[in-house]
Amino acid sequence: MSILQLRNHIPISGPARREPTDGSETAMRVSLGFEPAWFHRRCGVDFSKRWHTDPVYRHETLVAMKDELCRAFPMVTYWDRRRSDDTWTLSGVYGAYVVPLVMGCRLHYAADRWPVISERPKSTLAEWASVDVQELASGPVMQDLARQMDVIEAKAGKIHGYLNWQGVLNNAFNVYGEHIFLDMIEQPDLAHRFFGLITDLMITLAKRVQERQRRSGFSINQLDVSNCVMNMISPHMYAEFIYPYDRRIAESFERFGVHTCNWDATPYLAQLQKLPKMGYLDMGIMSDLRKAKAMFPDTRRAVMYSPVKLQDASLDEIRADMERIYAEYAPCDIVMADIQATTPDSRVHELLDICRRLESLR
Repeated sequence: MSILQLRNHIPISGPARREPTDGSETAMRVSLGFEPAWFHRRCGVDFSKRWHTDPVYRHETLVAMKDELCRAFPMVTYWDRRRSDDTWTLSGVYGAYVVPLVMGCRLHYAADRWPVISERPKSTLAEWASVDVQELASGPVMQDLARQMDVIEAKAGKIHGYLNWQGVLNNAFNVYGEHIFLDMIEQPDLAHRFFGLITDLMITLAKRVQERQRRSGFSINQLDVSNCVMNMISPHMYAEFIYPYDRRIAESFERFGVHTCNWDATPYLAQLQKLPKMGYLDMGIMSDLRKAKAMFPDTRRAVMYSPVKLQDASLDEIRADMERIYAEYAPCDIVMADIQATTPDSRVHELLDICRRLESLR
């Protein structure tokens, strides 16, 4: 069975997500994303709670933000003023914390950044073991998302958007804190039950939302996991505690991929290779890119590039990095997420020019 690929996708002002490939992907496709402060400074957008709960206000701000992106980077084709579906969207709602919010976390909002967790539920792993997934999935957060989808469908027809479901370990860490790493050793059975609960919840929520989106005309059937804290456990622990749940998620959706964040993914590649439907995989530039390319020839691959390095490194250093990526890893995406508000547009133009020059060599 052929693997259905995903490519990196960064919603306007939202955390990076993934979307289906369409055959237009180039050898060094640059996926640009800017931190909320970038839009707050330029467009005056307020990313407080209203932005996450009011689809009409969100649409109005996204139109203004897209206009600014098209003005600053007219050569980038994935921002199209003629489209309105990507401004009537769920993308970016609650940042990276949809699942933690459903599980009882509280969020703190700010005008110029994504929300952060301000309070976690005080439940123990033993208490989480008795929680009913369907009860969580029918709570006020999902009721409000249903209301938002009603508004979007009434205004635009299609319910566009890629919510950030995160990954099993990410969600466990966000909900339970750093104690999860100790309890994986001290209470492994309860840790497994907690990961199983989170997996069931992720699958239930994503399927419920995506089925509604498909009925509206927006084609989506995927769950790509964000394993940003995978580097805090060993490859052996990943294989024992997280891999079985990543595999279950992969088997539950048409498309699947893994975001490992800007770390060295090399020690985990052998276990990740066992996952089915690997349509997307990203990693940091310090990874063994040649090895990853050889191990995942049918996967859309990507490199996470540091926004701090983009801003502060010399142009020669950035060029050398891109040349190495091109030689060892292409075709791939360059994930240039979280570009800082203090980064000049000229530096972004320079990165785009470097990658386009490299593509011309093919």
